[in-house]
Amino acid sequence: MRKTSRIAILGAGIMGCSTAIFLARKGIEVSVFDMAEQPFSAASRWNEGKIHLGCLYSADPSLSTADRVIPGGLKFRPLIEELVGTSLAPAITSEDDLYLCHRKSVTSAAEMKTYMEKVVERVRNHPDAAQYLADASGSRVHPLSTSELAGLTSSTEIVAGFRTPERSVDTNWVAERFIPAMDAEASIQQFMKTRITAVRPAKDGIDGKWEIETSEGIFGPFDYVINSLWQGRLAIDRTAGLEPTGVWSHRYRQSLFLRTKEPVHTPCVVIATGPFGDIKNYNGRDFYLSWYSDGLRVDSSDISPPEPHLTAQNLENLPNSIFDHLQSLLPWVAQIREQAERSTIQGGWVFAVGQGVLSDRDSTLHSRSEYGIQRLGNYISVDTGKYSTAPAMARALVEAII
Repeated sequence: MRKTSRIAILGAGIMGCSTAIFLARKGIEVSVFDMAEQPFSAASRWNEGKIHLGCLYSADPSLSTADRVIPGGLKFRPLIEELVGTSLAPAITSEDDLYLCHRKSVTSAAEMKTYMEKVVERVRNHPDAAQYLADASGSRVHPLSTSELAGLTSSTEIVAGFRTPERSVDTNWVAERFIPAMDAEASIQQFMKTRITAVRPAKDGIDGKWEIETSEGIFGPFDYVINSLWQGRLAIDRTAGLEPTGVWSHRYRQSLFLRTKEPVHTPCVVIATGPFGDIKNYNGRDFYLSWYSDGLRVDSSDISPPEPHLTAQNLENLPNSIFDHLQSLLPWVAQIREQAERSTIQGGWVFAVGQGVLSDRDSTLHSRSEYGIQRLGNYISVDTGKYSTAPAMARALVEAII
């Protein structure tokens, strides 16, 4: 590739920013476009930060999802540290995740145990296992004893529990390190508050240069355009001549982000598998809490999904609804509720190949292995898959382009 090459990136989330920084450090001029005021303003900032190893996907016994997410999850820490230039340690949850099997889970406790053991064996034997958020080279699944489970919950809705090697990161902490890392790269131009409306070949067809039509005018020409949007990616693909195929869902989800007055020691818990909830305790004071069905605002298979209808009543009612659901199963959640100093309801769009509802075992959303890169000449469309897989995918994409 010529050193004078110019590349446009659509979307300033974790995929777009990782790609931009990797390209800039190769001497490539990069232009990043996003409708937000600054990078990391949507789903890449406002999510639970689970660095997936596949434990959530027990309804995919083929292990295809686990096989896709494990390599990226294991590489997440070293790649993020390379990108932002500092240790990720302060952002990592201090304890392994507990998975609690709900009575209405789409998989039984026995199925969940068998599945997780197979997943963790793959993790343990992977050459990058020691690079995970915490060294996973000796990891095992530990079923909770009767007394351990009773110490967490007295609810008959929870039928089993498992300690897994998965952990999470504080996505706000990560976002606050990415923004200055982007600003530090002289080869990156940021065009924020700019809505992309179309992408078209400028001349010489799809293998030549490309132009971008935006709310602020036409930009280009560019040697490559990389579409790493989540919301609206398919609509832009269509303008470029890359017709969407198959089935998909655009979902807009909201969750509760909370800081406590005093440290609260609680585990990180995933209630699974289906439309249930999560609790992330990042550092004793910063928490993420969700109850999936309450926070789901839009679930659409349209090319361009409708904007979520968010009202003041939505925002007022959701925290109590999330707390009530979680506390009915895990009484100790009351400690977090009582210590709350400030909280906010935030969310973002999630794109996934597949459709259906998570309470249905046959929903194709229980398999998340179908993501990756499509190319039409010098136009590249990226389905990131998961937050945790983005840095590794960005590195691979840059190496392929270079």
